[in-house]
Amino acid sequence: MTDTQIIKEKIDIVDFIGEYIQLKPAGINHKGLCPFHGEKTPSFMVNRDRQSWHCFGCAKGGDIFTFVQLVEGMEFVEALKFLANRAGVELETSAQNQVQQSQKNRLKEINQEAARFYYKFLQQMDAAAGARTYLQKRGLEQKTIDEWFVGFIPEQWELLTKYLIKKGFGIDDLVASGLTIRKEGASEMSARGFYDRFRGRVMFPIRDVHGAVVGFTGRLLDEQSQQGGKYMNSPQTPIYDKSRIIFGLDRAKQAIRQHDFVVLVEGQMDVISSHQAGVTHVVATSGTALTSEQIKLVQRYTKNVRMAFDTDEAGVAAAKRGIDLALEAGLSVKVIAIPGGKDPDECIRENKDAWIEAVENARDVMEWYFDRVLTGDYMSDPRKKQQAADQLLAEIVRIPHAVERDHWLQQLSRRINVGAEVLREDATRIAQESKKKYQPQATNTAGHVKKLEPRKKTRLETLVEHLMALYLKFPDMIAKGTDDEILYKALSTYGIPGLYELLKTEYTNKASINFEALRSKYFESDTENSIDVLLFKGESIFLNIDSVEAERETRAISQNIRNEWAHHRRQIIEQEMLKAEKESDSQKLQQLMEELKILPH
Repeated sequence: MTDTQIIKEKIDIVDFIGEYIQLKPAGINHKGLCPFHGEKTPSFMVNRDRQSWHCFGCAKGGDIFTFVQLVEGMEFVEALKFLANRAGVELETSAQNQVQQSQKNRLKEINQEAARFYYKFLQQMDAAAGARTYLQKRGLEQKTIDEWFVGFIPEQWELLTKYLIKKGFGIDDLVASGLTIRKEGASEMSARGFYDRFRGRVMFPIRDVHGAVVGFTGRLLDEQSQQGGKYMNSPQTPIYDKSRIIFGLDRAKQAIRQHDFVVLVEGQMDVISSHQAGVTHVVATSGTALTSEQIKLVQRYTKNVRMAFDTDEAGVAAAKRGIDLALEAGLSVKVIAIPGGKDPDECIRENKDAWIEAVENARDVMEWYFDRVLTGDYMSDPRKKQQAADQLLAEIVRIPHAVERDHWLQQLSRRINVGAEVLREDATRIAQESKKKYQPQATNTAGHVKKLEPRKKTRLETLVEHLMALYLKFPDMIAKGTDDEILYKALSTYGIPGLYELLKTEYTNKASINFEALRSKYFESDTENSIDVLLFKGESIFLNIDSVEAERETRAISQNIRNEWAHHRRQIIEQEMLKAEKESDSQKLQQLMEELKILPH
């Protein structure tokens, strides 16, 4: 019996789907309103005996795996793991995989227990009176605090760490979770010499799309305190990657699907206040620009995004980076104009109806661009008119759909009184310049690396670059690094060709690095020296860190590289699996599944 068959036997499809929608008996079936399209008359049927479901309204249907893929926005492999965990079925996996998954599960348990500790402290302790008053002033109702599990940690050094150790968690796992920081030189076998990362802060749990607590944001209660910035986030961990997490998505995903658009804001309080006000399809990027990984998450539920962001130059610049990525991914983007330029939380506290109206009246991002650019006396000055046209054409050429692209080109033609054909010529020029600007150059005939054009690096390339810079600044780390196959492939494929192998060999043989020899090997007379670039990055990124911190950074970056490489490879495998399924190539499908099993998670 296969894993999928075992899962189907262990999970009752009617009970499971009944957790998402209300089902009522209808003969041999159960009937309810379809979660995948709006309807008033139930046309969604579930058959327990056949272990299947079908909607006569939108024609969707399948088994429990198909349902999870659609309702949770998962790929098949994700749905398989999700349901296996629900059914208590242990999928076949490698020993290395089991170890890594075991650690991730422990870290999730630690985060969940920490969230419970913070929440109970806020509710029960006299020392949290100031935090309770602060949240009341911010307009949060008790029901909202309970739903979002908002908490508090007082200004004490080891309160959470000691509590979690008493709960049976190991100090190494507490450090790996990011909740505990090890003092320099502290023993790994003792709780002494360790302290809490978060102190004197109102705590907001950060959950992944499935609802597991993977990190925290702490808001300083006493802003006069010297405990870092107003907001502090969990660091990068094996279960928390800020670029791949969207705050509130676990609670908002069904509403997003229902409304067919997502409202994107900047901060956690914006999200929580909006949900309290009844606008529940709101999520946040937690102060970072929208990333490509977050866009992929959004695309599981909708193709439509409405963005609210700070209207100062920094806020607009950060939002624009996300807007560009969203447009290039084919999403429809609108901009929310908040009355008075306030943030959503402040707007809601003053007048929640104004926020609801602003969300409903969001304007297409291209209209917003047009109004920002087409100002002043550009019509009377041909140079200013050309500059304005170039700015807007640079945005128009990002749109991947030809009809939509042509619509905005026609709009620009009318607004600046220039023929559409003339603008098309300029659009072609701008598109070619953009493509050339971001196209990397290959190595030359001598095998030396030429200067890279300013192409946006992938996360994996950036991580590899940081690790190589760290190796150059601290050569001892080369010998202490883990020589596993995945790390070797990543460093050899995404770094400077041959550099990792050369450093490894030279340090192993000589216990030192000859930088002049390196400069000579990776030198081009008409470009920056690649080694000097890495040395400069090492000095700027890892300024004032000692060898102990360098070793910690090496381990962390190496693990992130392994995870990123595995994520990239997993995407390729899943695409090849879909192709193998379409071609009914069972042998190829089996090979791909075996490779997928041994990839780290």
